[in-house]
Parts: sequence; C-alpha cells; structure tokens
Amino acid sequence: MPVKPLWENDEDVLVDEDLDLDLSTDLPAQIIVYNDDHNTFEWVIECFIDILGHTSVQAEQLALIIHTKGKATVKTGPKEELLPLMQGLNDRGLSAVIEEG
Repeated sequence: MPVKPLWENDEDVLVDEDLDLDLSTDLPAQIIVYNDDHNTFEWVIECFIDILGHTSVQAEQLALIIHTKGKATVKTGPKEELLPLMQGLNDRGLSAVIEEG
C-alpha cells in the first residue's frame, strides 16, 4: 500500500481560525511559557528580549522561574496584542499559550 505525502493527508488540521480565542473581550490575558528540555537559557532569554521587549535582567529572571517552577507568565495585556507575541515565541520553538484571567 503506497504512503500518502503529508500534504495529501485526510486528517483534520487545527488552524488559528479554529482556536477558541475571542479577541473581542476586554478580559485581561497573559502569555504563559512552559519549561521544556530542548531550549537553552540563552535562547529563551534572547527570545524574550527580541519578541517581548524585556530587559536582559527581566528575561533572565523569567527563564530561571520557568526552569524552576515549570512555567511563568511572561507578558500581560489585551489578547489581540498578545497573540502575535505568542506566535513569535512559538515560531522560535518555545511552548507559549495565552490564558485569560
């Protein structure tokens, strides 16, 4: 039986439009970054500085919190402003999500 190429796969793929992120609400939201075993401290710090605009001290402290606690809130604000930042972190290999509240 021949194997289908990935682009011909019949499985459903979750895209951004399918995510339950209502950007119209005024509820506060935050980006949470989770610890992983493949990103270095230096890389995480660089990502926080480049994408989130944190100082090197802020970025270093957050990286340490994530390493020791397993996760940390790295940015708060309206969801519509946080979404591209979260996607930027995900694009660089970090495990980031947006949570309300």
